[in-house]
Amino acid sequence: MKSCLVVDDSKVVRSVARKILEELDFSVDEAADGQIALDHCVNAMPDAILLDWNMPVMNGIEFLRELRVREDGDQPIVVFCTTENDINFIQEAISAGANEYIMKPFDREIVQSKFAQAGIL
Repeated sequence: MKSCLVVDDSKVVRSVARKILEELDFSVDEAADGQIALDHCVNAMPDAILLDWNMPVMNGIEFLRELRVREDGDQPIVVFCTTENDINFIQEAISAGANEYIMKPFDREIVQSKFAQAGIL
C-alpha cells in the first residue's frame, strides 16, 4: 500500500483529503504545518505528499524546498493543494519541485486525476 502525507493547517481539509486518499488505497498520515511534515519525512518518507501553501511555522513552499534538498527528498510525488491560483505561485511551486497543482476546493475526481497524472496511481 502506498503512503501519503497530507500537510494542511485545516483539520477539515486534512479529514476530507484522508477520506479520499484512503478510498484510493493510500495509508494516510497528517501534518498541520511544514515543520511537522519535514520531521515526519525524516522518520518515514511517504510515497506522496498533498501539500497546502499557506500554513504557520513553515509554509508549503519552504517545506518543499527543504524536502527536495534532502538525500531521499526527490522520491515523493508532491501535489500542491491550495487556494493560490496566480500563475506565479504555480510556476514557483513547479520550479521548487512540485509534481502537480490542485486548486481548493477539491474532490475525489480531481485528486485521483492529478495523482494519476503524477504517476502515483
